[in-house]
Amino acid sequence: MSRPGMKVGSMELEVRNAMLEVGAPAPGWSLSTPRNQARTSAEYAGKVKVISCVPSIDTRVCSAQTRRFNVEAAGLSDDIVVLTVSADLPYALGRYCATEGIDKTETLSCHLDMGFADAYGVHVVPWRICQRAVFVVDKEDVLRYAQYMPAMGDEVDFTAALDAARALA
Repeated sequence: MSRPGMKVGSMELEVRNAMLEVGAPAPGWSLSTPRNQARTSAEYAGKVKVISCVPSIDTRVCSAQTRRFNVEAAGLSDDIVVLTVSADLPYALGRYCATEGIDKTETLSCHLDMGFADAYGVHVVPWRICQRAVFVVDKEDVLRYAQYMPAMGDEVDFTAALDAARALA
């Protein structure tokens, strides 16, 4: 199932699958680290997860989103983990983190199979990227906050996402 989901200028790009509903179980996933190692959702059991999805780490808004969550992560409880997910190649994520000093959040890639993007309803099919979104998943792996951005250049509501995470810690 696909839906119109993300605007780029006057174009509306197809996004695969429905948006997730708050209160539903969060889909499990397996993603690649910048060192091309598998990381699964099960490895974050018992943690509140802020999952920041970006189309491409090397673009202005995506970079700003990643840097902002990295700064905010420094002041969060140890019960909260901040993850940035994109379809960028793992080595590109590693280079970006090293260059930008991203050390409080983890960057992960869904480039191998786009399974995460499909499960979370953020797979922008024509461009094989993730729609900008932010999710907060509680310690029991239930989705407690979700925000999908309708236009590629729109910023997520950092305050609302972080407040939702803090309330769950």
